Amino acid sequence: MEAGELLKHALTLSDKGRAELASSLIDSLDPAVDPDSELAWQEEIARRLEQIESGRVKTIPWDEVRRKGRGILCGQKARSRTLECNRLIASTVGLAC
Repeated sequence: MEAGELLKHALTLSDKGRAELASSLIDSLDPAVDPDSELAWQEEIARRLEQIESGRVKTIPWDEVRRKGRGILCGQKARSRTLECNRLIASTVGLAC
């Protein structure tokens, strides 16, 4: 089966199914697991989840994060960034603004 056909089929999966597929594909690119980093990530996830559940930190809706990120990377004025800094960031990561 060609990649395009696989993608077409994958897009019909549920959100959970697509997430599981994406995770498996990413894992297949780097099958070596560092137990120390895996443990560190699990601890970090637990710490952040506790902060959210306790109300010490607030989440930001994905649409807002994406909008702000694009603004920063594409040279639009962002709160604490200058236009020149934004263009430098965008050129560093190879984005055309």
